[in-house]
Amino acid sequence: MADLSVKTKEDEAVCERVLGLQSQMQDRTFKWAEINTGSWNRGGLDVLAPQLGDAYSALEADIELIATDPFEKVSNNGQIEAFETGPVIRISSRPDAEMQVIMSGHYDTVFPPNTFTDIKDIGDDKFNGPGLADMKGGLSVMLGALQAFEAGPLKDKLGYQIVVTPDEETGNFASAPFLTEAAQSGAMIGMTYEPCMDTGAMSGGRKGSAVFDVVLHGRSAHAGRAKDDGRSAVEAAAAMVVALEQLNGRYEGVTFNVGSIDGGSAVNIVPDLAIVRFGARAPDAEAAAWATEQVNALLAKAKAMDGISGHIHGGFYRPPKPRNDAQQMLFDAVADTGKAIGLELEFVDTGGVCEGNNIFAAGVPNVDTLGVMGGRIHSDEEYVVMSSFVERAQLSALLLNRIADGRLDARKIKALMG
Repeated sequence: MADLSVKTKEDEAVCERVLGLQSQMQDRTFKWAEINTGSWNRGGLDVLAPQLGDAYSALEADIELIATDPFEKVSNNGQIEAFETGPVIRISSRPDAEMQVIMSGHYDTVFPPNTFTDIKDIGDDKFNGPGLADMKGGLSVMLGALQAFEAGPLKDKLGYQIVVTPDEETGNFASAPFLTEAAQSGAMIGMTYEPCMDTGAMSGGRKGSAVFDVVLHGRSAHAGRAKDDGRSAVEAAAAMVVALEQLNGRYEGVTFNVGSIDGGSAVNIVPDLAIVRFGARAPDAEAAAWATEQVNALLAKAKAMDGISGHIHGGFYRPPKPRNDAQQMLFDAVADTGKAIGLELEFVDTGGVCEGNNIFAAGVPNVDTLGVMGGRIHSDEEYVVMSSFVERAQLSALLLNRIADGRLDARKIKALMG
């Protein structure tokens, strides 16, 4: 491969074009973040989706907003119900070009309506606000990089499919088929716009991820008059929660985290329903199988309690994304490209998961933290580093240049996937 740390005249030009888009990238991120798009807020997702489509119409691309099929979720009453999320945004350009990439991101956040709304300057080149880093800033960086690239002479050599999803934070259960289809439509490289770490580091290998809902049923009774007649589902759930957390550290790389217990009612009623909602992460298939076995064993133990019944909904839905030869070659190419703009990039293995897992599983090597620099994501202290908009958009624009002109040998990288 060519020396990717060296900039051509067109590289210099595309970086200048990105710099000219700085205010635009930042301003639209703030505008998008003002709209609550919590994963279960269908109304907010439906408001933002067409605005994203309008923004991406600045590209030389076809844009579709596609309704998704409903997927199953466990309601707070323990019943399986269907939920239809917002539309998937699919953006396609130059499908006959010699080089092809898949780009992806999501527009949902983890924040329900009215829980985290303010956007504020917290100093030190940082703004605090919902989704600024994860990942409305990333969506804006992706668009900025493409705008700058398409204004240059290399655009006809590279085609892309972009999949922007409404449900990444809950597992991509509705949008996963769109990611797989786009990845398997000739893509050689994947580019995903999750935020990089607050140190500037990018993700290397990723674990696989599971979401479980364990529904437990007991028997209700008057807590004062007939406590002994009841069988507490909450008691069974509490025992399961303790046992789940005690599994941490038992198998290298496997973690469990209980997010919530739903169920119960008034304190004078023995609760006959409880739902334990938890996640698990595992570094490989064997570890995921062990984790699943442990969950099944804990359910069996709960059901062995007098008067308790129950079932499991969910499981491992994203396979691990380990480092392999293709991934390492891509990471090295990204790191060398970063040197062209003064970045010293490192890739750190992480327990986090994202759409990069889906794209890797579909056979495409990918780098999945091309978004803005930020921190404290998934909390009301989430922040974005403002100077990173230009820095990260320039990195992507340079990668697109290098893929288009062949300096970054996408075919060779893809071939290493086997």
